Amino acid sequence: MTSKGLPKIASYTLPTESELPVPRAPWKLDKRRAALLVHDMQRYFVRPFDIVEAPIAPAIANIVRLLDTCRLAGIPVFYTAQTVNQDRRDRGLQADLWGSGMSDPAEHQPILTELRPAEGDFVLVKHRYSAFQRSNLETLLRVRGRDQLIIAGIYAHIGCLMTAGEAFMRDIEPFFVADALADFSREKHDMAVAYVAATCAVPMTTDQVIGALA
Repeated sequence: MTSKGLPKIASYTLPTESELPVPRAPWKLDKRRAALLVHDMQRYFVRPFDIVEAPIAPAIANIVRLLDTCRLAGIPVFYTAQTVNQDRRDRGLQADLWGSGMSDPAEHQPILTELRPAEGDFVLVKHRYSAFQRSNLETLLRVRGRDQLIIAGIYAHIGCLMTAGEAFMRDIEPFFVADALADFSREKHDMAVAYVAATCAVPMTTDQVIGALA
């Protein structure tokens, strides 16, 4: 991997329920308190994966299931999405690690068609790793009486992990959907799941989340 830009990502299998670490936190999902965050599922970020292979293909399928479940239950749905041609001053230190980012409005910026936002969903402009940075996500959650956040999307060890950590620090209980996430490798994926389990979130599978919200 070079110092800038996204790496080509090899296929790997997603974690199963039996492989999830035991969380330190005792929290239980409650559909009256929960919201769903679909993190950075834009064409630009999905490009490094083989779209028909694991981890991204089953992760997308599981996010679709989460979306269907949450919308049916009246659970708020949020998305993060970066914009194209960011000013270097606005992009900040991210440019040092990842380059200039998105440049093509049609090829890079759109959220995947199968995950496209529905009427009533919220699309937040993404500025930094955490979805809470320079956004009104916390306010939108609080005014809807939501203090739990279900996190799915990419990349598990970067923005998803940072979002879980910041949710915890804002007293919002994070739930990390291990098989609705994807990452640079299974090693990094597992690291992210283990880290949040030990420090700030409850790892779950899609089936477990759907069961808890039923």
